[in-house]
Amino acid sequence: MIVMPKAKSSQFTFRAPTSFSDRLDTWFTKFAHHTSRFAGSPWIFTIAVLTILVWAISGPLFGFSDTWQLVINTSTTIVTFLMVFLIQNTQNRDALAVQVKLSELIIRMHGPRNEFAQIEDLTDKELEELHDIIRKSAGCDPIRPRAARKRKEKR
Repeated sequence: MIVMPKAKSSQFTFRAPTSFSDRLDTWFTKFAHHTSRFAGSPWIFTIAVLTILVWAISGPLFGFSDTWQLVINTSTTIVTFLMVFLIQNTQNRDALAVQVKLSELIIRMHGPRNEFAQIEDLTDKELEELHDIIRKSAGCDPIRPRAARKRKEKR
């Protein structure tokens, strides 16, 4: 068993949710977090496989009827529809957490430009332009697709 030293308490304090929207957001964040951990567990995978096996084995009992097919189609559609939103919420939260951590590292390190701490707010075109600027400052030529290189070489 690994015992980790206790971490220092956070220096950040967050205000308590006051509006209905804030409370709903807090509730959904907790719900999505717990549901995604639960849904990703080996037990749930095992239950899903067993459910499919029971459904497949029961096919001959129901004569492979339309109702028999409709049960699994409807069930999987509903579960998939709901899981899409939970997965997207989890990915959004994880991506933002990574951006915040990277921003903190950039700000705390000696040398990098602090403006980079907020580049996730730039547009795609602005990010590409910034990428080209950094590549040039590193002494690298922009990478062009093969077709563009071949056209340039023919000239």
